[in-house]
Amino acid sequence: MDFKEDLELFNQAMDNAYLFVTGRIDMEDIYKAVDRGVEKFSLPFDPLKHDGRSDDIIDMLIEHFINTEEYEKCTELTKLKEKTKDELQE
Repeated sequence: MDFKEDLELFNQAMDNAYLFVTGRIDMEDIYKAVDRGVEKFSLPFDPLKHDGRSDDIIDMLIEHFINTEEYEKCTELTKLKEKTKDELQE
């Protein structure tokens, strides 16, 4: 794998994580993608063990989307992070 392929895989993993963390896709969607022949469905965490809504994962996603200048995603992730903290405090 060369640098360009690595970068594409990394960007795809961040996009997948964004979709998963924000609830736009779930495990069923991932299983369906694999059944349709998607060879790689990369995520920066194991979705069977973690929902991706931890501060460190969300912070990593925010940093990535700042670098790619996708600020709407950053805003949504920041709100999700705050909501998740509020839910944990209740």
